[in-house]
Amino acid sequence: MTEMAAQTSELRVLLRMVTSKDASMVIRLLARSGIEAESCADAAGLAAQMSAGAGAVVIAEEVLADQGFGRVMLALRAQPAWSDVPVIVVARSGLDSLAITEAVEQLANLTVLERPMRASSLVSSVRTALAARKRQYQLRATLEGLHEADQRKTEFLATLAHELRNPLAPLRTGLTILSRMNPSAEKAQSLYAMMDRQLTHMVRLIDDLMEVSRITRGKIELQATPVALDRVVLDAVEVSKPLFVAAEQDLVLDLHCATCDVHGDAVRLTQVFANLLNNASKYTPPSGRIGVTMRSDARSVQVQITDTGIGIPPHMLESVFDMFVQVSGTSRAAQGGLGIGLTLVRSLVELHGGSVRASSGGAGSGTTMTVELPLVVPAAVATSEPSSPAVRNNAASGHHIFVVDDNRDAADSLAHLLDLMGASTSVAYGAREALNAMSAHPPTVAFIDIGMPVMDGYELANRIRATDALAGAVLIALTGWGQATDKERIMAAGFDHHLLKPADIHELARVLQTVG
Repeated sequence: MTEMAAQTSELRVLLRMVTSKDASMVIRLLARSGIEAESCADAAGLAAQMSAGAGAVVIAEEVLADQGFGRVMLALRAQPAWSDVPVIVVARSGLDSLAITEAVEQLANLTVLERPMRASSLVSSVRTALAARKRQYQLRATLEGLHEADQRKTEFLATLAHELRNPLAPLRTGLTILSRMNPSAEKAQSLYAMMDRQLTHMVRLIDDLMEVSRITRGKIELQATPVALDRVVLDAVEVSKPLFVAAEQDLVLDLHCATCDVHGDAVRLTQVFANLLNNASKYTPPSGRIGVTMRSDARSVQVQITDTGIGIPPHMLESVFDMFVQVSGTSRAAQGGLGIGLTLVRSLVELHGGSVRASSGGAGSGTTMTVELPLVVPAAVATSEPSSPAVRNNAASGHHIFVVDDNRDAADSLAHLLDLMGASTSVAYGAREALNAMSAHPPTVAFIDIGMPVMDGYELANRIRATDALAGAVLIALTGWGQATDKERIMAAGFDHHLLKPADIHELARVLQTVG
């Protein structure tokens, strides 16, 4: 049924009169007022038609005693919570019958019109009933909208949880190697770099959680820059590699590509390929094979991930990208997850101006996922060198810095980092403790957490600004609160700078160099 036909059936008037002549007369009368009406042969037929939609029901009193009217009552009782189909009974003149009395008791949305009646009375009653029915449909639309909004938020949170697990695997592996195997300095530096990439990945995902209201409206903002896609794919392989190792699967990479630069968000694209690699591993039996190839032409670059897994039935090649859809015929234990990974893949690829498609020969034939993204020609610009370790290490030189945070590990680790950057540091684990210590030894800079108990960072900043001896200190809010309203409140409280946790050494050096 088309959408137009469904809307028409939802506002039609269903009739069950005593005679076909009466029904024809009512149909013509309502038609002159632009109201569509349809006659039903019996009460059972009326009940069947109601399931297809009705704006109102008009029945003769005699129908109430019909043996099949019980089906109509069942249909009325089976309505969803938002629905209450208006029923108009055309009654005989005189005292109310037992049938009318019972109908009044059982039906809340009932109108009784006594014969003989004016045509205008019937038309007016039907129009009133249809207007009430339209309001019910509006309520349905509102409820569906609320449900959809809630579902989108739930889907996003599920997606976030799904994605946060991916970088945890290489982080745990790196920590294990560093703590137990005493690797060489060169190997340790490589592990630090890998862990930093994965931590950055997680921070970006958590930033999206802070903006969940924007995300649920379908507005995911990409942080797009020129990106080498082969590097992105290798980062995704790093995220997914523990799965291949655990399943003893062969991973074969063929990333030889003359040009593979795209304009995109490296973290989001890493999500795309990590999801596809995770799926390939999940649906491929142990000792199977996963291949990744990259090729480009004049306008685009294509990345294909091919596995020797269970394959996808032809009728599901499109629907696998829909939310919560998983390949039929496989066990829940084998699939795992919530069926959201490929939906995320498609959304992110399309945001990058690309496309993704699935191909498979069917059950047992494996699957190939192809991602195609537009190429960009990198502009010939001078490369800027990152700040040198010496600059970062000396950024805090000459400063006496206070770190105030009720999280002892966070406070101590930041103070240690600032010491390495050349600062003289003091630590306080609460606002009152910080005020007392600062009065004795005024700092040049203070890093202050906002969400502390007893006295929060806002009040602490206000008190520091009200103390003459401390008025010259540069106050830096280091917090997990990052919405625009949070930033406004932080600056209004007297802070000079705002950094989001966790701030890396580059951000700290930049702010401290600004402080001078």
